[in-house]
Amino acid sequence: MCQQHSGESESPLPGTLPTQNESGIPREPFPWDIGVFDAHCHPTDTMASIAGIPDMKARALTVMSTRAQDQDLVSDVASQQGIKDSDIAISSDLPTNGRILPCFGWHPWFSYQFYDDTSTDQAYDGTPPSKTSHYDNVLTPAPSSKDVSFNEGLPDPRPLSEFLNETKSRLEKYPLALVGEVGLDKAFRLPQSSTSTYQTQRDEGLTPGGREGRLLSPFRVQMNHQAAVLQAQLRLAGEMGRAVSVHGVQAHGVLYQTIAALWKGHEKDVMSRREKKQVAKGAEDFSDSSEDEDDDDDHAGPRDKGQGKSAGSDLTIGGPQPFPPRICLHSFSGPVEVVKQYLHPSVPASIFFSFSIVVNWATGGGDKAEEAIRAIPDDRILVESDLHTAGEQMDQYLEEACRRICKIKGWDLREGVERLGRNWREFVFG
Repeated sequence: MCQQHSGESESPLPGTLPTQNESGIPREPFPWDIGVFDAHCHPTDTMASIAGIPDMKARALTVMSTRAQDQDLVSDVASQQGIKDSDIAISSDLPTNGRILPCFGWHPWFSYQFYDDTSTDQAYDGTPPSKTSHYDNVLTPAPSSKDVSFNEGLPDPRPLSEFLNETKSRLEKYPLALVGEVGLDKAFRLPQSSTSTYQTQRDEGLTPGGREGRLLSPFRVQMNHQAAVLQAQLRLAGEMGRAVSVHGVQAHGVLYQTIAALWKGHEKDVMSRREKKQVAKGAEDFSDSSEDEDDDDDHAGPRDKGQGKSAGSDLTIGGPQPFPPRICLHSFSGPVEVVKQYLHPSVPASIFFSFSIVVNWATGGGDKAEEAIRAIPDDRILVESDLHTAGEQMDQYLEEACRRICKIKGWDLREGVERLGRNWREFVFG
């Protein structure tokens, strides 16, 4: 869940982090010098905080876009403070600029604002009846059956193809950029339409488009529409060879099915136990010849079906794929069983899981998060803030999340922070 849109203002952490642990022993100093990387955040929702990024302790921020109002903001910030190459990932020096890794995507909360002109089942001609028809088709319950005035406060829907073309142009402009934030959300309900009172009382420091304290309506975005918008963006990420940051709330099963549908037919081969025993018995007969190595590769699994990378490129040798090469399930809140689904040897994409204080621990899901963290391989865990304000608070949330993950995994703090940094570099750069 994206904290910046929820309308919640209560902080789950104190103003300053504790200096002692539960036993009263002084905490080990936090190793910021190693490099801490925020895998998912939204500082462009509070533009005044952007000026404080050069003074932060975090090495880099993976900055999401979510809706119409922040696409250009993320692009503009990246043009001023964007990471120009992957050297920041290995540098031991803390840069005064070049901290931003931009991400371009459309959040499921705003997916109703598109009509899917990439398919044949949705159309919009710009007339009021067509607008009503669109929102009746993509929202549930149909607004016209409950509140005839609700549609009037919604924006005119945009063609999905137009946004995909814009996003492709942004990804071409920023070769290191990711796709995000995208995903599915069964829990989300649209906020009530803006009123004149709301407009006079809204916080001018926040980028428009979020909930900002408005009451919620009974209307939700239908899952089939959310899935269509998500898959279109995942295909674009696959075409461009970019990693993706994915949102999933109360939709872990359908989210997996929606993503997995794109890699159907591209799964890695997985050997049976009998095949593994046969390979083990004949291992001593393997020769060093290239011909034998090619033959052996036909039987050694799991392996990619034409998924090897070409030098200097994140695209595969066989060309673009219909699914992203790397996926991060941000602020992951699913059970261990879902973790195992994504980590099955046949899955052709590299799946990462990131965790944040504001979602995984502040909302009462700490036990589930800890179970998932224990089950996730050491090289697939990321840390994030998911905050809408850059600066000292973001650093604090990152530090606390790192400390908790290291404790759960039994890592030495310096070792753990270094691991998390390597994982971020692998996720974003491949």
